[in-house]
Amino acid sequence: MKRLKLITALAAMLSLAPAAHAEVKIALDSPPDLEGSGSYVWANTFASYLNEHGMQAEEFQRGALGNDDEVFDQVSQGLVEIGMAPLNIVGSLDKLIFGLRLPYFFADMEEVDRSLNKGGMLARINEKTTPEGVRVLAVNTVGPASGIFNTKKPVNTLADMQGLRMRALDESQIELYKTWGANGTIVSWAEVPNALQTGVADGYLNPAFVPLLFGHTDFIKHYTDAAISPSLRITIASEDWYQGLSDEDRKTVDDATAAANAANRAWLGTQAGVIDKLKEAGVEVVMLDDAAREEFRKASEATYESGLLTPEQIDDWRKAKSQ
Repeated sequence: MKRLKLITALAAMLSLAPAAHAEVKIALDSPPDLEGSGSYVWANTFASYLNEHGMQAEEFQRGALGNDDEVFDQVSQGLVEIGMAPLNIVGSLDKLIFGLRLPYFFADMEEVDRSLNKGGMLARINEKTTPEGVRVLAVNTVGPASGIFNTKKPVNTLADMQGLRMRALDESQIELYKTWGANGTIVSWAEVPNALQTGVADGYLNPAFVPLLFGHTDFIKHYTDAAISPSLRITIASEDWYQGLSDEDRKTVDDATAAANAANRAWLGTQAGVIDKLKEAGVEVVMLDDAAREEFRKASEATYESGLLTPEQIDDWRKAKSQ
């Protein structure tokens, strides 16, 4: 009887003891390339910091835990702790984040960071996403400002966009193409190579490194450095997991996030040679002159009134970036 009581008491004590660290699963969204992928620089720095500070973390290759939508669902349910994701994945919860995609709105990453942090926009985004189980842990740069890739012709002016059918992320990007005189079609990233090779789409908007990283230079032959908007992805975290951490572990995660942000921003400064790499791969590069860029900027302003964001939300982003 005494032995039974002792076993019962020990079991009760163990049930109150902190659980051993569960593995932190990190779903990648790009090849594991520390030179070519800013997203991977963020994820790898984050994982390394956790592992070095007593929290086990493991990277899972792009697609291993599902596509972007499936990773989002798993993060919201607490089945995956961390997902590297596109901005629009949380747009289904709240559209405020789409302010980061306004064309010709942000001058550089410093304005983006100022808006998110000092201007309070990251906290405001999370006000709407965390009740749904998803925390936007970070906004990551994945390269210099996005430009125009296509398979057909050089784009030197706005008029050259006519006749092109561009791959779109969503309806808001289709609206942007319309203001430029082009057409758009929504294509998942996994289907982009086939779409470009079969003519379903003629091109896409992305930072300069993308066709190099994903092996598209066999069919992408033209790039226009239009500097449309900062090239951004996000890191999403399970809110249930984040709130369930001990104070010590949550501080480790926050510190890992800060380290990953710093590494990601430092990586951006290494990307000046990407244009030369495109040229070496056989891609013809057009550098827009000021007059042509102004044409694109003026045309793009029509999308600010598309209804995706309210005028008040756009004004909030303006105020935030001026902080």
